[in-house]
Amino acid sequence: MMRGRTVALRALEPSDAELMYAWENDMELWVCGNTLKPFSLHDIRCYIESYSELDIYQSRQLRLMVVRADDGTPVGMIDFFDFDPFHRRGGIGIMIHRPFREQGYAAEALGLFVAYMVDFLGLKSLYATVAVDNEPSIRLFEGAGFACTGVRKSWLRCGDEFKDELFLQYVV
Repeated sequence: MMRGRTVALRALEPSDAELMYAWENDMELWVCGNTLKPFSLHDIRCYIESYSELDIYQSRQLRLMVVRADDGTPVGMIDFFDFDPFHRRGGIGIMIHRPFREQGYAAEALGLFVAYMVDFLGLKSLYATVAVDNEPSIRLFEGAGFACTGVRKSWLRCGDEFKDELFLQYVV
């Protein structure tokens, strides 16, 4: 477990299934994660079970729960995906549940996660993609040392409109 002052990052547990089910099926978040269909509780349980059997080099991803350090209450999730061990890079995404936003949990969790990726796994480059109008996420990643290195024009479909997406990168 990675522990900070107010948050800790821990592995997924079977007891997280119902909470993940609710979060993964929140349609407002789907544009951020490119989800197009709901997940069943069975799908989530199978994911957690099979996920624990693989390491990051096999699965090419890592998902951890963000929990409050004082009492272990889950407040969100942080993901590492698109892992390329040869080029030592990958993508990061974070989701903090609405009641826990704007309390500093995301910033501390992202700092812990980036430090783990760089110091322990030896990554050279991390990236995040964020809708151009998602100002809280842009501030979060820029505050953690990510810089905008590109814009994907009309990349995200939101209803009948298309939004630009920023490519934010952290380079060691």
